[in-house]
Amino acid sequence: MNPLFQQPLKVVNAGLAGFADNLKQANGDVVALSWQPPALGDVQAGLDLAALIRHPLVEQANQIAFERYLSAQPVLIDVMSAAEAIGAMAQRKLILHSGPPIAWPDMCGPVKGAIVGAILFEGWAADHQAAERLITEGVVELEPCHHYQAVGPMAGIISPSMPLWVIENKTNGQRAFSNFNEGLGKVLRFGANNDEVLQRLQWMKQELAPALKAAVRQLGELELKPLMAQALHMGDEVHNRNAAATGLLIKRLVPALLACDLPMATLQRVVAFMTGNDHFFLNLSMAACKAMMDAAGGVPHSSMVTVMARNGVNFGIRLSGTGDRWFQAPANAVEGLFFPGYGVDDAAADLGDSAITETAGVGGFAMASSPAIVKFVGGTPADATNNSRRMQAITVGANPAFTLPALNFAPTAAGIDARKVADRQILPVINTGIAHKQAGVGQIGAGITTAPMSCFVEAIQALAQALPTGEPA
Repeated sequence: MNPLFQQPLKVVNAGLAGFADNLKQANGDVVALSWQPPALGDVQAGLDLAALIRHPLVEQANQIAFERYLSAQPVLIDVMSAAEAIGAMAQRKLILHSGPPIAWPDMCGPVKGAIVGAILFEGWAADHQAAERLITEGVVELEPCHHYQAVGPMAGIISPSMPLWVIENKTNGQRAFSNFNEGLGKVLRFGANNDEVLQRLQWMKQELAPALKAAVRQLGELELKPLMAQALHMGDEVHNRNAAATGLLIKRLVPALLACDLPMATLQRVVAFMTGNDHFFLNLSMAACKAMMDAAGGVPHSSMVTVMARNGVNFGIRLSGTGDRWFQAPANAVEGLFFPGYGVDDAAADLGDSAITETAGVGGFAMASSPAIVKFVGGTPADATNNSRRMQAITVGANPAFTLPALNFAPTAAGIDARKVADRQILPVINTGIAHKQAGVGQIGAGITTAPMSCFVEAIQALAQALPTGEPA
């Protein structure tokens, strides 16, 4: 030991940073490791995690789920009303919202405002007070979009008369749905429900949807993965930046619209609406990702995450191996850039179904392809690249359909593995808009957030409990 202490020493400190600080003050050479016990330090959860690591049933299930995700081929095939596309909505006064299940009294301001707006749009009530009575009396039912293979950004509202994009996975025939993007400003997805919002929704239903339905029929169908892949090479990450993807979509839709013999005034209004909204493709991106992740669902014992969604109060995830069960925790705040006049105290918690893009390996996972996004969400281009690299540590594999030029065309990390999240203490990164906590104010910024760790800890415990007894770990 004496010769050892006569040599220059470098200390590795794991745990409390205070120990490393003391050594630095004594002029010691110290490396501080940012380390925490896995699974939030919960002993039983740690044991459950250990049982799942390298478990042959879990490994095999994850490969099955991941291959199904990779082989999914989401295609735009139609435009339908929600009542046509989703059978339950033709039979009940049903409104769908973003995120995991939540009761009306517990909802955040933007979601409540959007639900009231949807009731007014449907003509079920004449004013706000009457609309709220329909909810509290149980006449109008509220359920998550994800329960009906659907997704919606921010408040995520879908009501029976609203037009939906219809996406079909050509590999298995399953469908996914999303509403139309309304643009920016005073819009339903941020809880606005005044006459301007309702009139726009009526126009979308009466003129925009029939025109786009005719255009999609003229096209026959539109494969979405190649379009998304091309957009990644043009500076999008197809969550918060969709400028290129929207341009590519318009390039396909406009010739089809011209071939439909529509009235010139209709054509002008439809094209102006699409070209005036760089986020017009977002809802298609979300529906395509939903179709890909639904393909991976329902594989017993798989620890692959198939849903991440937020309702402005709670964040919820689902695993392939635990079916329709939600694992929830309070949604994190979003750290980012605020529009002038707004700050953290004005913001709602993380909100919307758009985290389905990150679940499918794009969005925040593909930020390396979109250095311009940092001017919107904060940070630097190096941060964007580091986010994409870091996600490789928590995924089952990578998706060769989506490649990142800034990383030498490396495939995006994909297939979030709940085991790796809990074990490595690395949370999935999500870039997102920030909504004002009051209904109708709208978007007040954008930034970066993560899922709460406790969701993943609870999920792996449920997965471990479902393992057959006597199976080797």
